[in-house]
Amino acid sequence: MTVLTIEELAGSLEIGQAIAGLDLGTKTIGIAMSDLGRRFASPRPVIKRVKFGKDADALLAFALREKVAAFVIGLPVNMDGSSGPRVQATRAFVRAMSEKTEIPFAFWDERLSTVAATRALLEMDVSRAKRAERIDSAAASFILQGALDRLSAISRSQAAGSES
Repeated sequence: MTVLTIEELAGSLEIGQAIAGLDLGTKTIGIAMSDLGRRFASPRPVIKRVKFGKDADALLAFALREKVAAFVIGLPVNMDGSSGPRVQATRAFVRAMSEKTEIPFAFWDERLSTVAATRALLEMDVSRAKRAERIDSAAASFILQGALDRLSAISRSQAAGSES
């Protein structure tokens, strides 16, 4: 497994490969999946965290079933840009996953993704109980959509550069 920058990920993906977005929480792992054209992120059911081995097995079973080419995982950087314990935990999770898979990971700054997801669910008039069970996958969708938009911009930039 390799950790790639978003630019490196853009260069490594082939046409028609889907990617997954992850929001790593203490109790759940929120998951989102792109379409094959990598334009849209859709939430998927969360993985309830138990212990690393079972969490990893559940995530890899999902990746196999969905033919995941890469993971974009939210990096919970503090608002001032500093790294706290959640950043360290996320990096440790990715390091541990490197022993279990060759699927590459890319980190994505997830500041405000949960806030945006909460707002979206509130706007859809989702009840408090339903929001609690959907928030992590909604946050994963925001993380993945941000990465998909960046991948698209990189692709357009490369196409424009090759036309010159």
